[in-house]
Amino acid sequence: MNRALPAGVFGPEDYGKAVKLDVGVLVIGSGAGGGVIAAELAEAGYDVVVVEEGPWARTEDFRPEARRTIQTLYRDGGASMSIGNPPVIFSEGRVVGGSTVINGGMSWRTPDAILERWVRDDGIEHGDPTSMAPYFERVEHFINVAYQDPESASRDNELLKEGADKLNWKVIPNLRNQNHCAGTNNCAWGCPTGAKQSVLVTYVPRALRFGARIYTGIRVDRLTFDGTRATGIEGRVVGGGSVSIRARAVIVACGAIQTPVLLKRSGLRSASGRIGTDLSLHPNTKVQALFDDDVDGWKGVHQGYQVREFQEEGVLFAAVNLPPGILAMTAPHFGRDLLDLMTNYNKVLNAGLLLEDESTGRVRVGPGGIPLPFYSLSHRDAERLVNATLTLCELLFTAGARKIAAPFDGTEELKGPDDVKRLRGYRVKRSALELFTVHMMGTARMGNDPKRHVCDSWGKVYGAEGLWVSDASLFPSPIGVNPMETIMALSTRNARRLIETRGLA
Repeated sequence: MNRALPAGVFGPEDYGKAVKLDVGVLVIGSGAGGGVIAAELAEAGYDVVVVEEGPWARTEDFRPEARRTIQTLYRDGGASMSIGNPPVIFSEGRVVGGSTVINGGMSWRTPDAILERWVRDDGIEHGDPTSMAPYFERVEHFINVAYQDPESASRDNELLKEGADKLNWKVIPNLRNQNHCAGTNNCAWGCPTGAKQSVLVTYVPRALRFGARIYTGIRVDRLTFDGTRATGIEGRVVGGGSVSIRARAVIVACGAIQTPVLLKRSGLRSASGRIGTDLSLHPNTKVQALFDDDVDGWKGVHQGYQVREFQEEGVLFAAVNLPPGILAMTAPHFGRDLLDLMTNYNKVLNAGLLLEDESTGRVRVGPGGIPLPFYSLSHRDAERLVNATLTLCELLFTAGARKIAAPFDGTEELKGPDDVKRLRGYRVKRSALELFTVHMMGTARMGNDPKRHVCDSWGKVYGAEGLWVSDASLFPSPIGVNPMETIMALSTRNARRLIETRGLA
């Protein structure tokens, strides 16, 4: 046995030529959905096994080396892409703890208006704000949701707030799952202090304490069925070896890209015809603003504030520092312009926005069973993104920016507010937008109608026995804020339902 792993955690070096198990509850995925529901069920006395394609990582292994981290903690080097106009780059965690290990830690409850809409339009049972409050509270307790210590403030976030304050725009301090964050701004590459309370350092240890086991390096090819009842999985060990696990209940928590493809690869059909449809992405754009004085965005907390002035329009602003290598790779600069940008790295403020999209896409099964996401931005959403990006530029000039990199392909850099006004009258093509996201939602929607939804209000897959979903694919719509806490609260709620109703017996 590999003694470098904690008790109850196993890796490919432990397996030999095959993994063959007979378990009670099998959870596929160990992130905000899988890790949480595994811990809740294990604490209730269930025999729980979690399988995870990625490795086990340790806090002491995390370093501010983006290149190495991207290779080890991210799926496909963090540069997966949807097919459409324009393409959207997206990132998924592939590690024990899932994307909670590499996200910024923003911890926000689902807005009341969204929960009320889900109840009204999708018939979600006991999904109203009052009913959901205890589950949010329980999650916030375990992951220590709190505001930052003042000492961890960063200059880039202070500038963002100063600009918003001058414009009299609503700006709020971010709530994050952290315990006295030191402000190393290393969130996206794994927290090197353990202050970020990801699933890796909260729910996973809790699950292990109550007897759950975690098998890493397991790639699930398909679910197995006896008639309509899910009976387990078949798959492969990363690096070689077969996997066959039988289970009395299976919970799929692979995320909104991988979950629908696994269901489809396994031959599952839905009366709604909507497995893989209704993909929402919260598309993001970003800009680089150059200031006269040092910004030192790498010092201090990741996203200390959010500008919420336009939340009702589905738009949030934040400052997000990028390491030099990532900035050089993604900035819209070439040649001497890129050299100038990188020479002035300490004076650069990176800021971005999130859009609650009305556009939707779908995920299909590609060659070899891989996911193929398709998503094209609607003309209305493209117009909203362009206007929001220019509004963000207005904020940054108000904060003192000297110039801002061209926010759209084919446009010149902006040197002041007059350039922002000029661009507002310029028709920007969708193909000129560079979009990315880490918020994939919606591809196995929950609701009360088997003809419109893939899962019921509690995540049980319609038309299949012993099979549940526990991730962001359950969302009936995008939510307009960071989705981590919503996933965790729904997983807690759905676990409680299974425990109280003996749904896994």
